[in-house]
Amino acid sequence: MVHHSGSIQSFKQQKGMNISKSEITKENSLKPSRRSLPCLAQSYTYSKSLSQSTSLFQSTESESQAPTSITLISTDKAEQVNTEENQNDSVLKCSFADLSDFCLALGKDKDYTDESEHATYDRSRLINDFVTKDKSEFKTKLSKNDMNYIASSGPLFKDGKKRIDYILVYRKTNIQYDKRNTFEKNLRAEGLMLEKEPAIASPDIMFIKIHIPWDTLCKYAERLNIRMPFRKKCYYTDGRSKSMGRMQTYFRRIKNWMAHNPMVLDKSAFPDLEESDCYTGPFSRARIHHFIINNKDTFFSNATRSRIVYHMLERTKYENGISKVGIRKLINNGSYIAAFPPHEGAYKSSQPIKTHGPQNNRHLLYERWARWGMWYKHQPLDLIRLYFGEKIGLYFAWLGWYTGMLIPAAIVGLCVFFYGLFTMNKSQVSQEICKATEVFMCPLCDKNCSLQRLNDSCIYAKVTYLFDNGGTVFFAIFMAIWATVFLEFWKRRRSILTYTWDLIEWEEEEETLRPQFEAKYYKMEIVNPITGKPEPHQPSSDKVTRLLVSVSGIFFMISLVITAVFGVVVYRLVVMEQFASFKWNFIKQYWQFATSAAAVCINFIIIMLLNLAYEKIAYLLTNLEYPRTESEWENSFALKMFLFQFVNLNSSIFYIAFFLGRFVGHPGKYNKLFDRWRLEECHPSGCLIDLCLQMGVIMFLKQIWNNFMELGYPLIQNWWSRHKIKRGIHDASIPQWENDWNLQPMNLHGLMDEYLEMVLQFGFTTIFVAAFPLAPLLALLNNIIEIRLDAYKFVTQWRRPLPARATDIGIWLGILEGIGILAVITNAFVIAITSDYIPRFVYEYKYGPCANHVEQSENCLKGYVNNSLSFFDLSELGMGKSGYCRYRDYRGPPWSSKPYEFTLQYWHILAARLAFIIVFEHLVFGIKSFIAYLIPDVPKGLHERIRREKYLVQEMMYEAELEHLQQQRRKSGQPVHHEWP
Repeated sequence: MVHHSGSIQSFKQQKGMNISKSEITKENSLKPSRRSLPCLAQSYTYSKSLSQSTSLFQSTESESQAPTSITLISTDKAEQVNTEENQNDSVLKCSFADLSDFCLALGKDKDYTDESEHATYDRSRLINDFVTKDKSEFKTKLSKNDMNYIASSGPLFKDGKKRIDYILVYRKTNIQYDKRNTFEKNLRAEGLMLEKEPAIASPDIMFIKIHIPWDTLCKYAERLNIRMPFRKKCYYTDGRSKSMGRMQTYFRRIKNWMAHNPMVLDKSAFPDLEESDCYTGPFSRARIHHFIINNKDTFFSNATRSRIVYHMLERTKYENGISKVGIRKLINNGSYIAAFPPHEGAYKSSQPIKTHGPQNNRHLLYERWARWGMWYKHQPLDLIRLYFGEKIGLYFAWLGWYTGMLIPAAIVGLCVFFYGLFTMNKSQVSQEICKATEVFMCPLCDKNCSLQRLNDSCIYAKVTYLFDNGGTVFFAIFMAIWATVFLEFWKRRRSILTYTWDLIEWEEEEETLRPQFEAKYYKMEIVNPITGKPEPHQPSSDKVTRLLVSVSGIFFMISLVITAVFGVVVYRLVVMEQFASFKWNFIKQYWQFATSAAAVCINFIIIMLLNLAYEKIAYLLTNLEYPRTESEWENSFALKMFLFQFVNLNSSIFYIAFFLGRFVGHPGKYNKLFDRWRLEECHPSGCLIDLCLQMGVIMFLKQIWNNFMELGYPLIQNWWSRHKIKRGIHDASIPQWENDWNLQPMNLHGLMDEYLEMVLQFGFTTIFVAAFPLAPLLALLNNIIEIRLDAYKFVTQWRRPLPARATDIGIWLGILEGIGILAVITNAFVIAITSDYIPRFVYEYKYGPCANHVEQSENCLKGYVNNSLSFFDLSELGMGKSGYCRYRDYRGPPWSSKPYEFTLQYWHILAARLAFIIVFEHLVFGIKSFIAYLIPDVPKGLHERIRREKYLVQEMMYEAELEHLQQQRRKSGQPVHHEWP
């Protein structure tokens, strides 16, 4: 193949590669070799069917463009059709979805078995089988798709022909006229077509409609290495499929059942949902004859056209100077106030979609995805990707996958909760606490607290048992394994999506430098080792300096969060004395609960206030680093925002879980903060109830706040915009781009807020799940709402975002894996330190009634509560009382030789806790690693298919280029060979 490529290059250099399309249409095809014959035969069949169907369409050329040629190859010779020369024939006008329909009609659900390179193929039978199909059915299908293309073509210029690919908005009263004029002049010089139109509702607003012509599209598509279709796919299966008959039958039964599953979408409702089943390659104008171009208006999708226009807008100068470039800077300095691609039309229609069909893709997305009535349906990911781009499509794919994986976690967590609910009254610990009427607990504060009966904590003890029972350890292990399975199977799902959406090789080809990076380091260039071209380079010393400043800013903000948590702790110490002597009996009786609840609410307010500052600081620090590419900028910004908000949300939870009540001392010798405030103790039933309260309140309130800010706030703003428009105009038809302008723009940082919300929720669901088994259930209920809320927001409340491309969810996958590791550690510490699982375990097998008996006929936890409470002499408090009070600790009694010193049981429990942490972590990490090893990131069948397709693409390119060379030889009168010259 290297020799062949060299021959091609030498021949191109001789001919200069200046080949007109009229010459291409006169070329004759070459008989293909046996290597690529099976796939090419199906492609030839497809082309022949196109020639027989062209009469079904009428010409609707929208602008003066270069003619499109279609190469038709028969069994013995090639037929050429040119849209200029053959004017008696109609021009084929079909959307890219029609191409998919043709391809799928040929070989859908059929596997091609390539047993040998020397196998023989009956090409005439392949062709004739398709030609003899019912043409009336074919015509009906094409007509339906053609109408869908017309309806979804989007808004047009005033001539009704040129499609609007992008919209710029500015105010007439703005004084930055020179910058706009230079910018627009440079855009026209680059090949874009612009048209201005004033707004109807606001006379001060001016819209600039941008259209990108065919020649400019081709030039930038080649420059950006955009992959386009050039041959129909043929599927390959090896001989192993013969021995898998039973498995295929089993999977076929599951597939048939899924067809009747009410959650599955009705494919007939999505005429444009099926993707083109064709091989793709980087677009090249010199090799334009390789690609399947049936209609220049639909060859490049709306998303691709918008991406190319945005690429041009970002790299066009508006003033002299290397840094005076890009639409974003013009928006920042006020020259323009907005730039966005238009929606394809209204999302609602007066006619029902079942009888009249969708008006456009936006209407279809609203009816089949964004409506609340579709909450139980699967998501139309292919249509989401087609309309919003691969990046947003991957977000919704990940969100749907995460939500589906939460179902088993929620079920198991609910079972653990109900197990505690049904066995609560049988719990030995709860029974002993509720019956302890003569046991008095020592005062929990110095001034206003009195002795408290132990049975006053009966309710707290029962509630604590709901979350701290025999199923807690099992559920913690289950969730650690669940997190690994979720991430590993998501990697497989992502690999399938990237293959289906043709993103396998995209990142290496299309990742471009940020304009800010280019403008900053244009004087320092270095040769890119991959492309071999010079590009701006950031010196290592400059990069390290900027990173150090950024890291310093991060640590400063984290220290600010810790300071805020310390302030909340001081608040708890101050107000607990006040609540203990409050005049309301309810608060006085439950002063510990009131203290915790008030502290949680104050902490939540502080969290929300600090979040406002975090985003701006993270934005400044990220820009200070000058990331090289857009993905590097997004990853750096996302990491900072996650660190800030993760510490902000979880710092108070970590305090309650691991520090509350751990260093208080003992009666008569309490530790005090600043020698003034006595440190807070846990409730007599333990600290777990405080941890559950903290997690539940923050999780619930934050989800409500996020949902309001995501949907409620845009709804109010859009309603007010429509209200102002209705007051200003009467009986006027507002164009689509003006309606889009009145919608809210997508968040400045794209999907960062959406991912951040879900990743923080994932942390709540896994890190402290041992203390709150209902967290997966709350997350599941929230995500079911979140999917439709986000869908409704994207379709109806936001302007259409730029359809960006992506191969994965970026840095969020690494963050999720880090959370999974942290979850194992924190759950081990929660079980060992925060809960009473280890003390109960040690008592049961070392100090309880079953310690010295082989037969455990009685309850092994009998007497545990009395054993876990130490004695203190009340006379030492100076309160004028005698007797003894009890407190939670393992210390010697006043009458022992070493009063108030730690007993041997304390050290046994401490050793057991450390041993449990080590065993738990090693066991769970071992299971996680083993599962990750067993589950490959890419399915084996998909890996083989990708390798097979790469091989076939090379063969097809070989055949196409060889054919082109032979056609050139015929034109020049040179002898024709069937192999390389």
